[in-house]
Amino acid sequence: MAKLTKINHIAVVVPDIDEALKFWRDALGIAVDHVEDVPSQKSTVAFLPVADTEVELVKPTAPDTGAAKFLAERGGGMHHLCFEVDDVAGMLADLKAKGIRLINEEPIELPGRKMAFIHPKSTGGVLIELYEIIK
Repeated sequence: MAKLTKINHIAVVVPDIDEALKFWRDALGIAVDHVEDVPSQKSTVAFLPVADTEVELVKPTAPDTGAAKFLAERGGGMHHLCFEVDDVAGMLADLKAKGIRLINEEPIELPGRKMAFIHPKSTGGVLIELYEIIK
């Protein structure tokens, strides 16, 4: 049976990464590891490590994404919680068998990782990402 191994990251949608860094980096003192464009997710992401997890500041780069819709409707804020798992495909199968509503029934494969999302209607309103590091 697949299992959760840790919280990988918490994603916060922002309209402007530089402006958001005034709080996260300058006020809280969290160093930025790097900023990268993520074309597959139509976003730019700033990665801010905290111990063995991260805060990710996500700026949508296209209006047709979930993050862009979230920003338009809510003005930004915590977007999703990401759990690292040892087997994302197995976890999806386990959840589907339990009647949990999934956004992705199969993992999305990206360089070095696989990911999938669980629908907030099955989680009490929290968008959950499952994330497997490919070794």
